[in-house]
Amino acid sequence: MYLSRTFGRTLFAAAARSRTYASSAGTATAAGDKPRNPLEEFFEVDRDMESDKPIVYGRGWKASELRLKSWDDLHKLWYVLLKEKNMLMTQRQMLNSQNLRFPNPERIPKVRKSMCRIKQVLTERAIDEPDPRRSAEMKRMINAL
Repeated sequence: MYLSRTFGRTLFAAAARSRTYASSAGTATAAGDKPRNPLEEFFEVDRDMESDKPIVYGRGWKASELRLKSWDDLHKLWYVLLKEKNMLMTQRQMLNSQNLRFPNPERIPKVRKSMCRIKQVLTERAIDEPDPRRSAEMKRMINAL
């Protein structure tokens, strides 16, 4: 884990020195302390290695819970899960390239199952839509996810 943090910080430092990042880094974060590196979204937030408390990750979403959400909430959740999946896959690939073990590999299937359940719920809604044109449009949107 130490190597992954070191590698990640080295990658962030290289991105900060690049000209393209320097030209687009004019905006600061909401806190106003420093510019935000877009590569940070592909890595987990660092935590103390001395901490004995294990990090507990949540469970996947159930279809019954997703059926209660609106169309817009499901799309927002889809992109949050997509971002999480990209972050986990990036971290896994980085650690595999360094011959290190990926911590908590059970997180990736939870995210994938949740994404599949979102598509299932959206498809159910598209099938139940009485207007055939709207139903076809909804199905095209779902298949594009």
